[in-house]
Amino acid sequence: MTPTGTPGVCGVQWSQANSEQLLSASAPSATLMIHPDTEVRFIDHEVGYGVFAREFIPRGTVTWVRDQLDREFSPPELEAFTPATRETLDRYSYRNAKGHYVFCWDHARFMNHSAQPTCLLTPYGFEIAVRDIPADDELSNDYGCFNIIEPFSPKVEADGRATVQHDDLTRFSAQWDAQIAAAVNFLHHVNQPLLPLIAPTVWISSATLRAVTPDSVQLLSFSSTASDR
Repeated sequence: MTPTGTPGVCGVQWSQANSEQLLSASAPSATLMIHPDTEVRFIDHEVGYGVFAREFIPRGTVTWVRDQLDREFSPPELEAFTPATRETLDRYSYRNAKGHYVFCWDHARFMNHSAQPTCLLTPYGFEIAVRDIPADDELSNDYGCFNIIEPFSPKVEADGRATVQHDDLTRFSAQWDAQIAAAVNFLHHVNQPLLPLIAPTVWISSATLRAVTPDSVQLLSFSSTASDR
């Protein structure tokens, strides 16, 4: 989530009341596609909610997997919804390379923006921890990687960007590629509780990345997820 009163991932205004209503209405009772050692916590009235580690999560851990319950909507499908529904989808979706909106059904949608994120979305359909995440630390993404439509000013960070721009995905893709490549080195050497949820074809492909070095396997670039729509 972004601070109250600022645009969401796709540029929609939001409020604390909306967040509380959606959170209380969507408390999951089934297996989550986000790391099981995470939970949603209230931060403050400016930021709202965030996702926190209950236990230590090491670098290289898959922290979220897209699955069949995550819904994908084209722009025309989005326009067919009521304004209230569009607002929710705009706020809690990210846009993929096709320009479609992907709505996460679990509490991954409460992950906040940070210019020094703990996790990054890979071109392989899962997120990975790009650094060690101690217990009680907040899990975060860089919203610049989500094909945002409108720029927004995030909560001030010591080393953060003043504005998150729509073209951040291409401008920072090399930096994120390097972070993901470094984290993938640990992919097959740490506990992966979400492994059963990853499509076998994806994991088999990822298995070839277990010895990634600058001179070995070339990972897909983050720039491949950029939308031209």
